[in-house]
Amino acid sequence: MTRLWNSALSLLLITGGLLGLTLPFGKMAVSAGISPALWAFVISFGAGAVLLAFLWSRGKNLRLDGGTLRYFVITAAISYAIPNLLVFAAIPHLGAGFTGIMFTLSPLMTLAISLLLKLRKPNPLGIAGIAVGFVGAVMVTLTRGEASQPAEPFWIGVGLLVPVSLALGNIYRTLRWPENSGPIELAAGSHLAAAVMVLVVAASLPGGIALSPLAAEPVLVAVQVAASSAMFAFFFRLQAVGGPIYLSQIGYVAAAIGLISGTVFLGESYRLATWAGAAIISIGLAMTTRAQIGSD
Repeated sequence: MTRLWNSALSLLLITGGLLGLTLPFGKMAVSAGISPALWAFVISFGAGAVLLAFLWSRGKNLRLDGGTLRYFVITAAISYAIPNLLVFAAIPHLGAGFTGIMFTLSPLMTLAISLLLKLRKPNPLGIAGIAVGFVGAVMVTLTRGEASQPAEPFWIGVGLLVPVSLALGNIYRTLRWPENSGPIELAAGSHLAAAVMVLVVAASLPGGIALSPLAAEPVLVAVQVAASSAMFAFFFRLQAVGGPIYLSQIGYVAAAIGLISGTVFLGESYRLATWAGAAIISIGLAMTTRAQIGSD
């Protein structure tokens, strides 16, 4: 376990795989009548509560000083509450697989923001990788979701906001990581804060908070909470071990899981151009990864 906890590649594969499962689970939840806001609450509250219980079992607790609270709130908003609300709102219109491809843009946008903020020195290969990934993203966007269910441009735009928010979160968490704080503590605090945010959103929507659809899907809820709790524990550890750009590449693993599960288990189908665009984005990833290794 110690070796796994210190291996960036192992953490990347596990975190990305668990993130990818969120996409088909989310589509199943929305199809069962659970609102996107309520499902986002299930993920954040479930993960936050489980991780907090784990901390308590180890005789630890959350630090609630001003700096840590600020970190919890900002991280909750841009890394979890906003992206999850966007994802689960978009999935019924774009499909789980197509929405998953939006995650593949996170590494490219993270690197682009790092360069703009001068957190990394410009690297020709990295910039070329961003350009190649952008071409792939344009190809995917133009296919407009599932082959049998073309999406409106509005929902394409909603999907594209997901990697922007995730990239901002990747940068913020690294720059403002509180001293002497562990990954489990930060994951628990951030998700409990996100749960409060999405609960407020859910309560403000027409119909308020309807819990009956959750009661009708206990197995789906339990599996999602277990997967998200494990994912976010590994997520914050990966942030510490690999840094923001490496961490952002979980989107590629998640997209692969989303496309495969959406196609095999949910009956989704995508145009050849969608798969080609995803492949081109992967080439962009390889280029940006190589650029990162060369500049470290």
